[in-house]
Amino acid sequence: MSYAALCAVSPFATCRTCDGLGFALHHDRHGKPKRGKDCRRCKATGARIRLGRHWWNLWRRLHHDANR
Repeated sequence: MSYAALCAVSPFATCRTCDGLGFALHHDRHGKPKRGKDCRRCKATGARIRLGRHWWNLWRRLHHDANR
């Protein structure tokens, strides 16, 4: 029940690949952090949709299309 409430209140979570930055973090030769390429998983937004919310959206879309 609590995961369903979490998906309803906050449907997006931080991207696991880029840790919510939206890009890869690289370091130069001196150890200074530099911005890398945009994250392909989250399309540089830093957010991903939660699995429960994704399933809810699929069910709602299917239900809506079936009852039109």
